[in-house]
Amino acid sequence: MIDIKVPNVGESVAEVTIAVWMKQVGDTVKKDEPIVELETDKAAQELVAPEDGVLAEILVAEGENAEIGVLIARLKPGKIEAGAAPAVKAETEAPKPVATKSAKEPMPSAKRVIAEKGLDASSITGTGKDGRITKGDALTAKTSVKFAPKPAAPLKPRETGPREERVRMSRLRQTIARRLKDAQNTAAMLTTYNEADMSEIMEMRKKYKQVFIDKHGVKLGFMSFFIKACCTALKDVPTVNAEIDGTDIIYKNFYDISVAVGTDKGLVVPVLRDADQLSLAGIEKGIGALAKKARDGDLSMDDMSGGTFTISNGGVYGSLMSSPILNPPQSGILGMHKIEKRAVVIDDEIVIRPMMYLALSYDHRVIDGKGAVTFLVRVKECLEDPERMLLDL
Repeated sequence: MIDIKVPNVGESVAEVTIAVWMKQVGDTVKKDEPIVELETDKAAQELVAPEDGVLAEILVAEGENAEIGVLIARLKPGKIEAGAAPAVKAETEAPKPVATKSAKEPMPSAKRVIAEKGLDASSITGTGKDGRITKGDALTAKTSVKFAPKPAAPLKPRETGPREERVRMSRLRQTIARRLKDAQNTAAMLTTYNEADMSEIMEMRKKYKQVFIDKHGVKLGFMSFFIKACCTALKDVPTVNAEIDGTDIIYKNFYDISVAVGTDKGLVVPVLRDADQLSLAGIEKGIGALAKKARDGDLSMDDMSGGTFTISNGGVYGSLMSSPILNPPQSGILGMHKIEKRAVVIDDEIVIRPMMYLALSYDHRVIDGKGAVTFLVRVKECLEDPERMLLDL
């Protein structure tokens, strides 16, 4: 038998959720054929068969969690002939439960804090899954451990009506919900707005559209201009590219831009590395590759970790204005919106121009209002005069 175990899917990921078994016990499988889909906090990943054979046993059921390295299935190897019957009788017993850690067992990130503060793990009330101690529990234990309130009794799910359908949230959707709410609860979030005249960029794209495709094999989109503009503005206002760590501020001298991408399974935010060093063509190719991986469900944890600033484009869905929510631990996120022709006053004349509202949400704990407004004005200037931006003037 060949053991099928949960692989290492990324740094700091301790467990996965078994989302869907694509093969059942007794089914024949070919080498490199997907047999199960695993979900982590940020992405879904398919696990493929290492050899031809028959799926002999499933040890962890759909919807259950399993830690890295845990045995979840067994495969009986052997060449599969066309029309051959399964070589293994399907099991009828329910999947065996995986041994879980004690409810008091700290998560890896919490163990370091407990050791550094010299805390007694047995006296800390865990608020993580199954009562496990999280990093946040350990950080607040010193002042709250003696007076920790009793955990509230779990709410009983309400009964669904005949015209309703109850569907379990995917691990990815649960993580999105938790992170967005945590961002609102933790950061002193504020949004400032401006607008940009997109005439120059639209004219440049129209003028060089075909030449750009012929030269680089990709279309010249709006996102590459926005990423370039943000990199320029981040260098001018470094606090927007920083993050808070306890009582310290970490200033980052690199520009890894997270780009929000909507998929069938939810919002994912892959990272374009060292975006300031890329040309417009390099940015477009990088975005295209990340978008394809997102659509195909091939994004890894590394693809979505370590971003310093986020750009979200609600305009592709028709949004005229919105207030984006921060992507922790980042301190800033820029919201793009729909381009719409409006009457504006230029040199005391009313003219029609293609305008876009811009929104910068930021953490007021690290970014002052002056810095936020300066950043957004710099982005506006770069978009309205892209030649100066591309010439680094």
